[in-house]
Amino acid sequence: MFSIGDKIVYPMHGAGIIESIEEKEILGERKRYYVMRMPIGDMKVMIPINNVECIGIRDIIDRKDADRVFKSLERSCDEQSTNWNKRYRENMSKIKSGNVFEVADVVKSLVLRERTKGLSTGERKMLNSAKQILISELVLAKNMNPMDVEDLINTRITT
Repeated sequence: MFSIGDKIVYPMHGAGIIESIEEKEILGERKRYYVMRMPIGDMKVMIPINNVECIGIRDIIDRKDADRVFKSLERSCDEQSTNWNKRYRENMSKIKSGNVFEVADVVKSLVLRERTKGLSTGERKMLNSAKQILISELVLAKNMNPMDVEDLINTRITT
């Protein structure tokens, strides 16, 4: 169970801070929800409390792990499939895992691919989404500005 003020990660959406816990009636059913504010875009997301475990909600990483994420962006990248469909499915699976290191790996591989071969529309959209998920968690873990985090990500990714 999380509390107001906790910093959490909602896989496929990103990290945020629980602002409140509310009870709402939706489609005739009353449920309790975490209301999470995202640091990027000032968006709010309602998460049903009874679904927290099955959707993989977790605490954000600490500062030390955030440093490890930045360091992981400097390492060489595993060779990815040349088959667009297979590569897309593998990357989507990593993003859905909610693991920040997996998301960082997707960002790195897509940024490198964009620099060398370009990205399809689908992969460009995936890169933007994965980058926002990654940035949102690192912003909260390191207490930094989103633009500074994005700059750090971009400068750490090398071929």
